[in-house]
Amino acid sequence: MRIVTGLSVLVLGAGGIGHAVVSGLETGIDRVDPFKDMKNRPAGGHGMNFLLVGTDGRDKISPADKKKYRLGGAPCHCTDTLMLVHVSADKQRASVVSLPRDSYAELPEHTDGTTGKKHSAHPVKLNAAYAEGGPHLTVRTVEQMTGVKIDHYLEVDFTSFMKTVDTLGGVEICTAKPLKDAYTGLDLTAGTHKLDGGQALQYVRSRHLDGAADLGRMQRQQRFMAALIKQTTSSGVLMNPVKFQDVASSMLKSVRADKGFGTEQMLELGKAMRGFTPSSSEFASVPLEEEGFQVKGIGSTVKWDAEKSRKMFRALREDRPLAPHLPKQPRATLVDVAPEQIRVQVYNGTSKDGLGQDVDEALRSTGFNTTRAPLGGGAGELERTLVSYDPRWDRSAKSLAAALPGCELRAVKGQGGTMKVTAGSDFTEVQRVKAEDPQRGEFGTVTGDQVVCP
Repeated sequence: MRIVTGLSVLVLGAGGIGHAVVSGLETGIDRVDPFKDMKNRPAGGHGMNFLLVGTDGRDKISPADKKKYRLGGAPCHCTDTLMLVHVSADKQRASVVSLPRDSYAELPEHTDGTTGKKHSAHPVKLNAAYAEGGPHLTVRTVEQMTGVKIDHYLEVDFTSFMKTVDTLGGVEICTAKPLKDAYTGLDLTAGTHKLDGGQALQYVRSRHLDGAADLGRMQRQQRFMAALIKQTTSSGVLMNPVKFQDVASSMLKSVRADKGFGTEQMLELGKAMRGFTPSSSEFASVPLEEEGFQVKGIGSTVKWDAEKSRKMFRALREDRPLAPHLPKQPRATLVDVAPEQIRVQVYNGTSKDGLGQDVDEALRSTGFNTTRAPLGGGAGELERTLVSYDPRWDRSAKSLAAALPGCELRAVKGQGGTMKVTAGSDFTEVQRVKAEDPQRGEFGTVTGDQVVCP
């Protein structure tokens, strides 16, 4: 995840910054040659492909921050995050595909660059390619698995990630439910949070929040990347040479890149992508056939769906979007339970004719599963809209209440799974809500504007 910070800032910022500034920044990049002597590579397609690699290097982090952000222990010398980023030929779209670090992979035959020892092809988890052969073997393995030719390689560690987020002034993240991970120290209440560099690192590293483990973490990393693009494009840093230089120089102190990614490439991409917004980016993960795929001597891996993944990577090679048909969604409040999963019976608690029908239709248009048969609420005139619910379905009740600002929530034991909404005279409109996991297109793709804070 941390590498995306560098790509976003450098590429987006370069378009508004002078050649001399960018040339000066380039000298701070540690160079690597991951493409040396590579043969039988995939054919190049349209657009440009980056392999973005995040390592768990933590040697430059202070002891205090290591303790605060739970970064103890020795680094694994492996890739903590891998993302394949395709920038379209017209520079109007960036497609980001997360590659699970525990993906079942077969390393090609290779020679150890340090010892000179030859290794035959053998199965591993994908993140082990870096440990065995560094950037060169990582690129070879990813190209072999995807059929996509890698044009540029970028690698960043924990330190540059934290510093870059802090220099940007933090990044805003929204969550519909509390997030707490004892392993990383992440502890967020439901709502909107401005994360500093350390908190952001906790957010993108956490994998013990739910049963989704690494796959859930990849979705949070995608959310963070979209939020980062939003922060970068809206904060003014891109057109401020001093601020841009601060951000970029912080990041570049720990970045490694291929020799071909230099000043001209930064400027060319930056100028073309000057109008980039979160909606210009799309995020996906490799389609999986099986999680927990056991391999002798390796353990539990995740196995890619061969047919679907081939289709995805063919789209990248052909410079086609991964989410061409996702409709633009209006802004909505994030809720824990999707409205489609909540059954609602509406009552009219007033003497106003048709109010129950109006509320039922408004809730249904927002996605709630209403009965479509509103009832009378009995005698009297209810002033405040009431939502009654069985305590066993309290999460659903809170999600429904978010759509009815100012309503009263009342627990009724034994009511069952159907929520009851009695419309009061205070009712004006239904607030649009959506589940935190957004509508996903083919390949589980979302666009950036779907996952940033409303």
